[in-house]
Amino acid sequence: MVWSTPRNAATLTVSAKEDIAEGVVSLTLVHPDGARLPDWTPGSHIDLVLPDGTTRQYSLCGDRWDAHTYRIAVLREPEGRRGSPLSERNREPGGGSAYVHDRLRPRDRVGVGGPRNHFPLAPSEKYLFIAGGIGITPLLPMVYQAQLLGADWQLLYGGRARASMAFREELTAAYGDRVHIVPQDELGLPDLAAWLDTPRPDTKVYCCGPAPLLAAVEAACAGWPPYALRVERFTAAARTAPVRDTPFEVELRRTGRTVTVTPELSVLEAVRRAGADVLSSCEQGTCGTCLTPVLEGRPDHRDSVLADHERAANDCMFPCVSRSRSDRLVLDL
Repeated sequence: MVWSTPRNAATLTVSAKEDIAEGVVSLTLVHPDGARLPDWTPGSHIDLVLPDGTTRQYSLCGDRWDAHTYRIAVLREPEGRRGSPLSERNREPGGGSAYVHDRLRPRDRVGVGGPRNHFPLAPSEKYLFIAGGIGITPLLPMVYQAQLLGADWQLLYGGRARASMAFREELTAAYGDRVHIVPQDELGLPDLAAWLDTPRPDTKVYCCGPAPLLAAVEAACAGWPPYALRVERFTAAARTAPVRDTPFEVELRRTGRTVTVTPELSVLEAVRRAGADVLSSCEQGTCGTCLTPVLEGRPDHRDSVLADHERAANDCMFPCVSRSRSDRLVLDL
Protein backbone atom coordinates (compact mmCIF):
# COMPACT_ATOMS: atom_id res chain seq x y z
CA MET A 1 0.00 0.00 0.00
CA VAL A 2 1.34 3.44 -0.95
CA TRP A 3 0.22 6.21 1.36
CA SER A 4 -0.37 9.78 0.17
CA THR A 5 1.44 12.30 2.35
CA PRO A 6 -0.06 15.81 2.63
CA ARG A 7 2.25 18.12 0.76
CA ASN A 8 1.50 20.99 3.15
CA ALA A 9 2.46 18.97 6.23
CA ALA A 10 4.35 20.82 8.96
CA THR A 11 6.90 19.14 11.21
CA LEU A 12 5.83 19.01 14.86
CA THR A 13 7.38 17.44 17.94
CA VAL A 14 5.73 14.94 20.28
CA SER A 15 6.07 16.79 23.59
CA ALA A 16 4.13 14.25 25.67
CA LYS A 17 2.70 10.74 25.38
CA GLU A 18 0.35 9.44 28.06
CA ASP A 19 -1.74 6.34 28.70
CA ILE A 20 -5.22 7.75 29.31
CA ALA A 21 -7.38 4.60 29.16
CA GLU A 22 -7.07 0.90 28.49
CA GLY A 23 -5.54 0.72 25.01
CA VAL A 24 -5.61 4.48 24.44
CA VAL A 25 -2.72 6.94 24.45
CA SER A 26 -2.82 10.70 24.03
CA LEU A 27 -0.18 12.66 22.14
CA THR A 28 0.60 16.32 22.67
CA LEU A 29 2.19 17.97 19.64
CA VAL A 30 4.08 21.28 19.55
CA HIS A 31 6.12 23.24 17.02
CA PRO A 32 9.85 22.52 17.39
CA ASP A 33 10.52 26.25 17.74
CA GLY A 34 7.56 26.94 20.00
CA ALA A 35 5.71 28.76 17.23
CA ARG A 36 1.96 29.23 17.16
CA LEU A 37 -0.03 26.44 15.48
CA PRO A 38 -2.90 27.01 13.02
CA ASP A 39 -6.25 27.69 14.68
CA TRP A 40 -8.96 25.05 14.63
CA THR A 41 -12.62 24.61 15.52
CA PRO A 42 -14.50 21.78 17.29
CA GLY A 43 -14.81 18.77 14.99
CA SER A 44 -11.46 19.38 13.26
CA HIS A 45 -8.92 16.69 12.47
CA ILE A 46 -5.31 16.56 11.36
CA ASP A 47 -3.28 14.28 9.13
CA LEU A 48 -0.57 12.62 11.20
CA VAL A 49 2.41 11.56 9.09
CA LEU A 50 4.41 9.01 11.07
CA PRO A 51 8.18 8.57 10.71
CA ASP A 52 7.66 5.41 8.62
CA GLY A 53 5.63 7.42 6.09
CA THR A 54 2.20 6.16 7.16
CA THR A 55 -0.49 8.86 7.14
CA ARG A 56 -3.56 8.70 9.36
CA GLN A 57 -6.27 11.16 10.42
CA TYR A 58 -7.05 11.94 14.06
CA SER A 59 -9.54 14.31 15.64
CA LEU A 60 -8.19 17.19 17.69
CA CYS A 61 -9.45 16.79 21.24
CA GLY A 62 -7.50 19.38 23.21
CA ASP A 63 -8.05 23.03 24.08
CA ARG A 64 -8.71 24.99 20.89
CA TRP A 65 -7.73 28.19 22.71
CA ASP A 66 -4.23 26.88 23.36
CA ALA A 67 -2.44 28.19 20.28
CA HIS A 68 0.75 26.21 20.86
CA THR A 69 -0.36 22.59 21.32
CA TYR A 70 -2.47 19.98 19.59
CA ARG A 71 -3.81 16.92 21.41
CA ILE A 72 -4.99 13.69 19.80
CA ALA A 73 -5.91 10.26 21.20
CA VAL A 74 -5.07 6.95 19.55
CA LEU A 75 -6.76 3.61 20.23
CA ARG A 76 -4.58 0.56 19.75
CA GLU A 77 -6.02 -1.63 17.02
CA PRO A 78 -3.86 -4.74 16.51
CA GLU A 79 -5.27 -5.30 13.02
CA GLY A 80 -4.58 -1.74 11.93
CA ARG A 81 -8.11 -0.44 12.25
CA ARG A 82 -8.86 3.19 12.88
CA GLY A 83 -7.71 4.49 16.23
CA SER A 84 -9.97 7.56 16.34
CA PRO A 85 -12.96 9.02 14.53
CA LEU A 86 -10.78 9.94 11.61
CA SER A 87 -7.88 7.56 11.80
CA GLU A 88 -6.37 4.57 10.06
CA ARG A 89 -8.70 4.49 7.13
CA ASN A 90 -7.16 1.34 5.70
CA ARG A 91 -6.87 -1.88 7.66
CA GLU A 92 -3.49 -3.60 7.68
CA PRO A 93 -1.49 -5.66 10.16
CA GLY A 94 0.76 -3.47 12.27
CA GLY A 95 -0.99 -0.26 11.24
CA GLY A 96 -0.50 3.29 12.40
CA SER A 97 -1.99 2.79 15.84
CA ALA A 98 0.56 0.06 16.61
CA TYR A 99 3.38 2.38 15.53
CA VAL A 100 2.07 5.16 17.78
CA HIS A 101 1.70 2.85 20.79
CA ASP A 102 4.90 0.87 20.40
CA ARG A 103 7.43 3.06 18.68
CA LEU A 104 6.56 6.75 18.89
CA ARG A 105 8.28 8.55 21.76
CA PRO A 106 8.40 12.07 23.23
CA ARG A 107 10.78 14.29 21.25
CA ASP A 108 10.08 12.32 18.05
CA ARG A 109 9.04 14.44 15.10
CA VAL A 110 5.96 13.83 12.94
CA GLY A 111 4.36 15.51 9.98
CA VAL A 112 1.02 17.21 10.50
CA GLY A 113 -1.34 18.35 7.76
CA GLY A 114 -4.42 20.47 8.32
CA PRO A 115 -6.41 21.10 10.46
CA ARG A 116 -9.59 20.54 8.43
CA ASN A 117 -13.18 20.40 9.63
CA HIS A 118 -15.94 18.39 7.94
CA PHE A 119 -17.83 17.84 11.20
CA PRO A 120 -18.48 21.43 12.37
CA LEU A 121 -20.60 22.37 15.37
CA ALA A 122 -23.63 24.30 14.11
CA PRO A 123 -25.36 26.91 16.33
CA SER A 124 -28.19 25.50 18.42
CA GLU A 125 -30.06 26.18 21.65
CA LYS A 126 -29.61 22.55 22.73
CA TYR A 127 -27.29 19.67 21.89
CA LEU A 128 -27.26 15.94 22.47
CA PHE A 129 -23.80 14.43 21.98
CA ILE A 130 -23.59 10.65 21.59
CA ALA A 131 -20.18 8.96 21.68
CA GLY A 132 -19.17 5.33 21.33
CA GLY A 133 -15.69 4.41 22.55
CA ILE A 134 -12.92 6.47 20.98
CA GLY A 135 -15.65 8.39 19.15
CA ILE A 136 -15.51 10.73 22.12
CA THR A 137 -12.53 12.55 20.60
CA PRO A 138 -14.25 14.99 18.20
CA LEU A 139 -17.09 15.53 20.68
CA LEU A 140 -14.84 16.57 23.54
CA PRO A 141 -14.13 20.10 22.20
CA MET A 142 -17.77 20.38 21.11
CA VAL A 143 -18.88 19.82 24.70
CA TYR A 144 -16.45 22.49 25.87
CA GLN A 145 -17.74 24.92 23.22
CA ALA A 146 -21.39 24.26 24.07
CA GLN A 147 -20.64 24.89 27.73
CA LEU A 148 -18.75 28.08 26.89
CA LEU A 149 -21.68 29.39 24.86
CA GLY A 150 -24.21 28.61 27.59
CA ALA A 151 -26.12 26.08 25.47
CA ASP A 152 -28.21 23.34 27.06
CA TRP A 153 -26.40 20.08 26.34
CA GLN A 154 -26.01 16.48 27.44
CA LEU A 155 -23.48 13.80 26.57
CA LEU A 156 -24.35 10.10 26.29
CA TYR A 157 -21.07 8.18 26.31
CA GLY A 158 -21.00 4.42 25.83
CA GLY A 159 -17.98 2.12 25.90
CA ARG A 160 -16.88 -1.45 26.42
CA ALA A 161 -15.84 -0.84 30.06
CA ARG A 162 -15.07 2.14 32.27
CA ALA A 163 -11.35 1.47 32.06
CA SER A 164 -11.44 1.71 28.27
CA MET A 165 -13.36 5.02 28.09
CA ALA A 166 -10.90 7.82 27.40
CA PHE A 167 -11.49 11.20 29.11
CA ARG A 168 -14.27 9.73 31.29
CA GLU A 169 -12.91 11.18 34.52
CA GLU A 170 -12.06 14.51 32.88
CA LEU A 171 -15.63 14.86 31.61
CA THR A 172 -17.44 13.87 34.79
CA ALA A 173 -15.21 16.07 36.94
CA ALA A 174 -15.83 19.11 34.75
CA TYR A 175 -19.50 18.68 33.86
CA GLY A 176 -21.13 16.41 36.45
CA ASP A 177 -24.57 15.07 35.65
CA ARG A 178 -24.60 16.48 32.11
CA VAL A 179 -22.40 13.48 31.26
CA HIS A 180 -24.03 10.04 31.18
CA ILE A 181 -21.50 7.19 31.25
CA VAL A 182 -22.76 3.80 30.02
CA PRO A 183 -20.15 1.00 30.30
CA GLN A 184 -21.48 -1.98 28.38
CA ASP A 185 -20.13 -4.57 30.81
CA GLU A 186 -22.11 -2.95 33.63
CA LEU A 187 -25.20 -1.40 32.03
CA GLY A 188 -25.50 -2.86 28.55
CA LEU A 189 -25.90 -0.73 25.45
CA PRO A 190 -27.16 2.87 25.73
CA ASP A 191 -30.96 3.13 25.65
CA LEU A 192 -31.18 5.21 22.48
CA ALA A 193 -34.98 5.02 22.38
CA ALA A 194 -35.20 6.82 25.72
CA TRP A 195 -33.06 9.64 24.35
CA LEU A 196 -34.25 9.88 20.75
CA ASP A 197 -37.83 8.58 20.44
CA THR A 198 -39.31 12.06 20.81
CA PRO A 199 -38.03 14.52 18.15
CA ARG A 200 -36.91 17.87 19.54
CA PRO A 201 -36.89 20.66 16.94
CA ASP A 202 -34.61 22.83 19.08
CA THR A 203 -31.91 20.16 19.53
CA LYS A 204 -29.03 19.08 17.31
CA VAL A 205 -27.61 15.57 17.70
CA TYR A 206 -23.91 14.90 17.12
CA CYS A 207 -22.74 11.31 17.09
CA CYS A 208 -19.42 9.57 16.55
CA GLY A 209 -18.57 5.94 17.15
CA PRO A 210 -18.61 2.48 15.57
CA ALA A 211 -20.87 1.71 12.62
CA PRO A 212 -23.59 -0.16 14.60
CA LEU A 213 -24.02 2.83 16.91
CA LEU A 214 -24.29 5.25 13.98
CA ALA A 215 -26.83 3.04 12.24
CA ALA A 216 -28.93 2.79 15.42
CA VAL A 217 -28.82 6.55 15.99
CA GLU A 218 -29.72 7.27 12.36
CA ALA A 219 -32.70 4.92 12.60
CA ALA A 220 -33.83 6.48 15.90
CA CYS A 221 -33.58 9.98 14.39
CA ALA A 222 -35.54 9.14 11.24
CA GLY A 223 -38.49 11.20 12.46
CA TRP A 224 -36.42 14.18 13.58
CA PRO A 225 -36.33 17.45 11.62
CA PRO A 226 -33.99 17.53 8.59
CA TYR A 227 -30.34 18.18 9.43
CA ALA A 228 -30.89 17.66 13.17
CA LEU A 229 -28.43 14.73 13.17
CA ARG A 230 -24.79 14.93 12.15
CA VAL A 231 -22.49 11.91 12.36
CA GLU A 232 -18.82 11.21 11.81
CA ARG A 233 -17.80 7.73 10.71
CA PHE A 234 -14.94 5.48 11.74
CA THR A 235 -14.85 3.88 8.30
CA ALA A 236 -16.48 4.45 4.94
CA ALA A 237 -20.19 3.72 4.74
CA ALA A 238 -21.21 0.81 2.54
CA ARG A 239 -21.56 1.97 -1.06
CA THR A 240 -23.95 0.68 -3.67
CA ALA A 241 -23.01 0.41 -7.34
CA PRO A 242 -22.37 3.72 -9.15
CA VAL A 243 -25.32 5.36 -10.87
CA ARG A 244 -23.65 4.80 -14.24
CA ASP A 245 -21.16 2.22 -15.45
CA THR A 246 -20.23 4.03 -18.66
CA PRO A 247 -17.43 6.57 -19.25
CA PHE A 248 -17.97 10.27 -18.64
CA GLU A 249 -15.91 13.39 -19.23
CA VAL A 250 -14.36 15.65 -16.64
CA GLU A 251 -13.20 19.14 -17.65
CA LEU A 252 -10.53 20.85 -15.59
CA ARG A 253 -11.71 24.44 -15.92
CA ARG A 254 -8.47 26.16 -14.88
CA THR A 255 -6.28 24.26 -17.32
CA GLY A 256 -8.87 23.72 -20.04
CA ARG A 257 -8.04 20.04 -20.23
CA THR A 258 -10.69 17.35 -20.54
CA VAL A 259 -10.21 13.74 -19.45
CA THR A 260 -12.39 10.67 -19.94
CA VAL A 261 -13.12 8.71 -16.77
CA THR A 262 -13.63 5.03 -17.52
CA PRO A 263 -15.30 2.60 -15.09
CA GLU A 264 -12.00 1.22 -13.81
CA LEU A 265 -10.59 4.68 -13.01
CA SER A 266 -11.50 6.95 -10.11
CA VAL A 267 -12.05 10.61 -10.89
CA LEU A 268 -9.04 11.36 -8.69
CA GLU A 269 -6.80 9.08 -10.74
CA ALA A 270 -8.10 10.52 -13.99
CA VAL A 271 -7.61 14.17 -13.09
CA ARG A 272 -4.14 13.47 -11.73
CA ARG A 273 -3.22 11.88 -15.04
CA ALA A 274 -4.43 15.11 -16.64
CA GLY A 275 -2.00 17.09 -14.47
CA ALA A 276 -4.24 18.24 -11.60
CA ASP A 277 -2.45 18.46 -8.25
CA VAL A 278 -5.16 17.20 -5.88
CA LEU A 279 -4.24 16.42 -2.28
CA SER A 280 -5.62 13.17 -0.89
CA SER A 281 -5.06 10.89 2.05
CA CYS A 282 -7.54 8.10 2.79
CA GLU A 283 -8.88 7.68 -0.78
CA GLN A 284 -12.00 6.10 0.74
CA GLY A 285 -14.21 9.18 1.01
CA THR A 286 -13.88 9.68 4.76
CA CYS A 287 -11.04 12.11 5.49
CA GLY A 288 -12.23 15.07 3.40
CA THR A 289 -8.77 15.95 2.07
CA CYS A 290 -9.61 15.92 -1.65
CA LEU A 291 -12.76 18.10 -1.53
CA THR A 292 -13.10 19.70 -4.97
CA PRO A 293 -15.51 22.42 -6.19
CA VAL A 294 -17.95 21.39 -8.95
CA LEU A 295 -18.82 24.11 -11.48
CA GLU A 296 -21.13 22.14 -13.79
CA GLY A 297 -22.72 18.69 -13.87
CA ARG A 298 -24.22 16.37 -11.28
CA PRO A 299 -21.87 14.30 -9.12
CA ASP A 300 -22.73 10.81 -7.97
CA HIS A 301 -21.82 11.36 -4.32
CA ARG A 302 -20.31 8.25 -2.74
CA ASP A 303 -18.41 9.73 0.19
CA SER A 304 -19.05 9.40 3.94
CA VAL A 305 -18.52 13.09 4.74
CA LEU A 306 -21.14 15.33 3.12
CA ALA A 307 -24.56 15.79 4.71
CA ASP A 308 -27.68 15.34 2.58
CA HIS A 309 -28.18 19.06 1.99
CA GLU A 310 -24.53 19.45 0.99
CA ARG A 311 -24.91 16.66 -1.54
CA ALA A 312 -28.09 18.21 -2.91
CA ALA A 313 -26.21 21.46 -3.61
CA ASN A 314 -23.94 19.60 -6.09
CA ASP A 315 -21.27 22.27 -5.76
CA CYS A 316 -18.48 20.03 -4.48
CA MET A 317 -17.41 16.39 -4.48
CA PHE A 318 -14.74 13.97 -3.28
CA PRO A 319 -13.09 12.64 -6.46
CA CYS A 320 -11.43 9.71 -4.67
CA VAL A 321 -14.76 7.81 -4.56
CA SER A 322 -17.51 9.93 -6.12
CA ARG A 323 -18.38 9.76 -9.80
CA SER A 324 -20.85 11.45 -12.16
CA ARG A 325 -24.55 11.23 -12.87
CA SER A 326 -24.21 13.46 -15.93
CA ASP A 327 -22.20 12.93 -19.13
CA ARG A 328 -19.86 15.72 -18.13
CA LEU A 329 -18.51 17.29 -14.97
CA VAL A 330 -16.64 20.58 -14.81
CA LEU A 331 -14.31 20.87 -11.81
CA ASP A 332 -12.50 23.92 -10.47
CA LEU A 333 -9.09 22.42 -11.15
